[in-house]
Amino acid sequence: MTRSPQRYPHGDLVVVIDCSDLERSARFWTGLLGYERAGAAVEPYQSLVPPGGGCELLLQQVPDAKRTKNRVHLDLRTRDLDAEVERARSLGAALLTEEPVVEEGWGWHVLADPDGNEFCVLQPPEEYWRG
Repeated sequence: MTRSPQRYPHGDLVVVIDCSDLERSARFWTGLLGYERAGAAVEPYQSLVPPGGGCELLLQQVPDAKRTKNRVHLDLRTRDLDAEVERARSLGAALLTEEPVVEEGWGWHVLADPDGNEFCVLQPPEEYWRG
């Protein structure tokens, strides 16, 4: 696989996600994002990359369980909030909000991956997609 990283002015940007089970987390995130494994896992790491290049996700297996709210999380912006939330749930995500949060035309749900790491699925207002 040819690597085409997400650049920033001083190097490459990689987002690291802690997990307890590399295989389970790799299945979840590749299924959710359409990413591919960048080779075999080299424990405690598994690199995931988007097929067309972009920001790498690096899964890092850690012994400690998640205890509190994430300080950094991923946002997945979609045109169909309900469908994307259901797709994420079918892959193993847990829904953390009963009703969508609505703010200034944006609606979103907070979900958690199988290790409890929060992420959001958002539906922006229609003008977002036109701009």
